[in-house]
Amino acid sequence: MYRKMRAGAVVVGAALLVSACSSGGKDDSAESPVKQQPKSADPFWVNPDSKAAQAVADLEKDGKDDEATAVRKIAEQPSGEWLTPENATDQARGYTEAAEKADRDALLVLYNIPHRDCGNYSKGGAADGNAYRAWIDQVAAGIEDRPATVILEPDAVQHMVDNCTPEQFHEERYDLLKGAIAKLKSLKNTTVYLDAGNAGWGKPDQIFEPLKWSGIDQADGFSVNVSNFYSTEESVKYGKELSAKVGGKPFVVDTSRNGNGPYTGGSPDERWCNPPGRALGENPTTKTGDPQVKAYVWVKRPGESDGTCKGGPKAGDWWNDYALKLAKAG
Repeated sequence: MYRKMRAGAVVVGAALLVSACSSGGKDDSAESPVKQQPKSADPFWVNPDSKAAQAVADLEKDGKDDEATAVRKIAEQPSGEWLTPENATDQARGYTEAAEKADRDALLVLYNIPHRDCGNYSKGGAADGNAYRAWIDQVAAGIEDRPATVILEPDAVQHMVDNCTPEQFHEERYDLLKGAIAKLKSLKNTTVYLDAGNAGWGKPDQIFEPLKWSGIDQADGFSVNVSNFYSTEESVKYGKELSAKVGGKPFVVDTSRNGNGPYTGGSPDERWCNPPGRALGENPTTKTGDPQVKAYVWVKRPGESDGTCKGGPKAGDWWNDYALKLAKAG
């Protein structure tokens, strides 16, 4: 049951033009169809080379101005950059350098834990613990002292609690998460939020101790609702109940696609995967009006598929029809 409520398949093939890094001397404002949000409202970087931005450019080129306007609602909001296992140092450096050049912070998502996603649509991850530690070292080497906010390992703790991840891997995973937090927090300007599931998965009583075993005390806080659809109100309630059990840690909420709340139709096994009738949620911002809620963030990148369900392409691929529905509903 709990496994069915997981965050869902997430972006595996994050788009970054590492060679260009959006910082190779070009004028992004002149060449990109998107712009940064005001730093006072949201300090996170809008990637001018994102799949959504590329879709806007393509739609405009094809004369589909109405569709381009709709997709622009996605493209002009900052969303998480999911680092892939290959060239992690170059990716982390490229994103953080581009963000720093734009006077913004990079929002990075690390999703490479061994035995990731229990063999589902986003299965994979590092081959073993040593490979994961080396990957974290590579990410840290790319970030250096530049400002970065990291969402650490969506589902990783939750999947130990619901035993989706077999028990023989739990001890190593706790150690890997603690080590990752320690390494990232050794950097001068990196903020780390350890993922803590979502409001529809279970109760805070089930996950607060595993979060402690995973090093939450050393992290800046935790993230909720990553790649899921629970309302902001439900997510904040869940986050506050959990915060009270982990020393009052603050948290961030993924509002990328929660505008209409969760999907309740179809097979319960795949309600999280490309559900119809969803909408964009609150725009990313650090002005939440609540000191415990550090930010509303778009961790999941709207318009990119959850996986090959309901007619969708593979996880992380751009799906223009779905993006348009999200944007027009939101």
